[in-house]
Amino acid sequence: MILAGDIGGTKTVLALYEIDALDAPVREQTFPSQKHATFDEIVRTFLSAGPACTLSAGCFGVAGPIVNGRCKTTNLPWSLDEGDLAKLIGAPRVKLLNDLEAAAFGMLFLKPEELCVLNPGKPDSKGNVAVVAAGTGLGEAILYWDGKDHHPIASEGGHTDFAPRNDLEIELLRYLMKVHGGHASYERILSGPGFVSVYEFLRDTGRYPEDPKVRAEYEASEKGPVLGKHGLERTDPLATAAMDMFCEIYGSEAGNLALKCLSLGGVYVGGGIGPKILAAMQRGGFMEAFKDKGRFAKLLGDMPVKVALNPRAPIIGAAQYAKRISR
Repeated sequence: MILAGDIGGTKTVLALYEIDALDAPVREQTFPSQKHATFDEIVRTFLSAGPACTLSAGCFGVAGPIVNGRCKTTNLPWSLDEGDLAKLIGAPRVKLLNDLEAAAFGMLFLKPEELCVLNPGKPDSKGNVAVVAAGTGLGEAILYWDGKDHHPIASEGGHTDFAPRNDLEIELLRYLMKVHGGHASYERILSGPGFVSVYEFLRDTGRYPEDPKVRAEYEASEKGPVLGKHGLERTDPLATAAMDMFCEIYGSEAGNLALKCLSLGGVYVGGGIGPKILAAMQRGGFMEAFKDKGRFAKLLGDMPVKVALNPRAPIIGAAQYAKRISR
């Protein structure tokens, strides 16, 4: 058997799988991360709750940078070490992956109905793959093709400098630099808080007046979801303009990553935001900006682009990677 995990600041999911039956776990449990002093405590609790088993490998996707097989989690006071975890679970090998590395690898194993095609392109399964994922923040990863297999590569590309493409986006850059005291990254736009920033930019620069009814609505609830709903349903001009601008910048940055890793194998859009704003992404602005790369427009147009709809991609990726290293 193999042990897979998806470790986040809010919750940690652990799952046991038969090595040749990864479609469904033998046993799975979700733990509130903040209520446990260490990850080891969660592992011991999970394994002791079921029959004893022999593990051939383990893999855990974790929110944090992995350096030399070790990770200090970003939003938790936990330290993880591959060697120590291997001893803990009694497996020959354990692998730690950045959470987006795990999600990216998992996307290779999603079913067709768990993907929405934005651009069919000309798929080359033997090429590199780019993964961009907007959610609470902006994650980016690469699946490198070595001639036989894909290998996940982590990055912190979401924190690279925002590169505006037109006069309006240049003004947005200046606005964000003032708000954030200098550096403005793509994550300042392509995230839940970033969408709100785009809305506020369009409002504060006088391009669209804010509807008092919309303001009252989000003041009584959560700002992001309320504005996102109006932008998606096109029931408010300001929120709609913010949604369109968000999708265009999202497509542009996806295209940037695709060029940097030459993702002939395609581009996956992951994260929590994509499935929620799918209708807006399908309007055309995302793909137009994705392909707007001058002399390389045709190359980008030939790349398949798909939105991952299954939120279990990280645990799927961890399980599949554990299977790989077990052999």
